[in-house]
Amino acid sequence: MSRDLDQLGAEYEALIQFLYLAPVGLVQADFHGEIAMMNPISAQLLMPLSRDGGLDNLFTALQDVAPELRNLCATYGAPSGKVCDGLHVHLNAGGVTGSAKRVPQILSITLLKLDATRLMAVISDVTEQVRRERQLRQSDAWLNAILTGISDYALASIDWQGRICEWNPSIERVTGHGQDIVGQPFSVFYAPDAIIPEHLHDRLREADANGWTLDEGRRLRADGSTFWGSVLIAPLPDREPLPGEDPGPAYCLILRDISDKREASERRRRETFADYLTGLANRRALFEAAEQELQRSQALPRPTALVVIDADHFKAINDRHGHPGGDAVLQHLAAILTSTFREVDVVARIGGEEFAVLLPSTDLTRAAVVAERLRAAVASQSAMVDGVAVRFTVSAGVAASSNGRGGVDLLLKQADQALYAAKRAGRNRVERWRPELVAKRPHDHAHHPGEDADAA
Repeated sequence: MSRDLDQLGAEYEALIQFLYLAPVGLVQADFHGEIAMMNPISAQLLMPLSRDGGLDNLFTALQDVAPELRNLCATYGAPSGKVCDGLHVHLNAGGVTGSAKRVPQILSITLLKLDATRLMAVISDVTEQVRRERQLRQSDAWLNAILTGISDYALASIDWQGRICEWNPSIERVTGHGQDIVGQPFSVFYAPDAIIPEHLHDRLREADANGWTLDEGRRLRADGSTFWGSVLIAPLPDREPLPGEDPGPAYCLILRDISDKREASERRRRETFADYLTGLANRRALFEAAEQELQRSQALPRPTALVVIDADHFKAINDRHGHPGGDAVLQHLAAILTSTFREVDVVARIGGEEFAVLLPSTDLTRAAVVAERLRAAVASQSAMVDGVAVRFTVSAGVAASSNGRGGVDLLLKQADQALYAAKRAGRNRVERWRPELVAKRPHDHAHHPGEDADAA
């Protein structure tokens, strides 16, 4: 008996040593998130998220950045297994210390259900890995554009302003445009709300900096029909004009019809960047888009706005109609969001009943006008839940940056403070951020769905 106890003790000590020496963060918790054991790496990664300096509950520590974890665990029915695998979480307060460029830190979280009462979380910092993956995705897309198919592309030369310099039969073959396209910006291949003038010049600067730039999405033919296409832009060699000479071509543009590959491309996008319930962008996609947009606005100052939206009294909807009814309401709200904002805007679900929209080249006043249009549309329509019309409202907070400084953190914090002001003022309203809101937001931490007194 004593020998058995000694052996168990030795095995336990070995387990503890493994836990503390593991190269990733490991947290053991009960099914309610109460932490029983954690190693130093976990403490290092989670401590910046703590509101009071303590780490007692895993779900509470991650509430602001991964509010879905608690629900994922509660709805996981298997006796054991992976509740989630490699969930990427952007931290609001990440960044590079001592650098003017702030980059959100990204954690990967895998949550394991060990048995009916115990959970194990595996946590690691994957910021650099995600950045490298993004570069690899771009490289793969570039190679795909070169190596696959030679009959479905349009080749065009464009000048320093992004205007098409000359026409050739390949342009007509893919897009239906004739000679009249010469002199027009290459945005003529995009739907009107899918690209803004600033982004046209951003693409040229990115091609100068990186040697090429590529994007995929819905493209426009001359007759108004659309197709799924990729646009690759690369600088031409020996393109510097002589003094007094017509600038002429500066870049090569290759437009390819990749409609046959859209399903696979969209599947990859959904797996990585889409919210599973609504199909909107997820938190990761929003942060990456905001980071890129704010960096662009530092190079060429222009306003960038963020609207944070929260469904009012959502807990009451869930209590009355159940979680399937709540899901139907969120899908209804997602559809209104998609129809209200532009294609170039990034509409995302960032947790629970909370959504956010990034609006490039949009100032505070214009963003507030669109947010009010959304509020009115939601209030005037009903979501159908099992044949029953469910009326609800939303509150929204609006913030804007004029030059990208302060990064995603500041923009999200200000939009959140404005959202809290809208809730406090009675809900079903839109509030713009203003400096006096800073002192009125308690604890100065990010809003998370359902916490602002639905029971009030």
